[in-house]
Amino acid sequence: MTLAGRLADRDSLSISDWCPIEHALKLIGTHSALVLLREAFWGARRFEDLTRRAGVTEQIAAKRLKQLVDGGIMTKQPYQQAGQRTRYEYVLTERGRALFPVLVSLIEFGRVMQGGSKGLELVHGDGCGAAVVSHVQCAEGHVVPLAETHARIAPRAKRR
Repeated sequence: MTLAGRLADRDSLSISDWCPIEHALKLIGTHSALVLLREAFWGARRFEDLTRRAGVTEQIAAKRLKQLVDGGIMTKQPYQQAGQRTRYEYVLTERGRALFPVLVSLIEFGRVMQGGSKGLELVHGDGCGAAVVSHVQCAEGHVVPLAETHARIAPRAKRR
């Protein structure tokens, strides 16, 4: 990867000011946040299901789910079973569903770390059956390898 523009002189910049990785990791960069998101992608919505399936304590789940809701990754929706108090379930938002390629990439990386043929596999279920894979492409649709990637700080939007 080639660093371009002001980014080429990284020592003069404060990473926390411009790096989207830093911002994303503050929200989803813990083991517990990622396993809770995994379970949400796999259909869990209720607190007790998310907590149990993710293998985290209720205290950790409550903290992480609050962060995910506050960050706009999930939303809380009320539900009520007959004769019971109103409770809440956690649902991925559009922003949360935008993490799907990240989940796919983590699964692919995990499979590589496991030797390539073990564990979970994602497949296209619409009668196709082919493996789901992630890749990096530009906005024009070209697949972009690491060597052809240039990193730069995006220009600031003009203020009106």
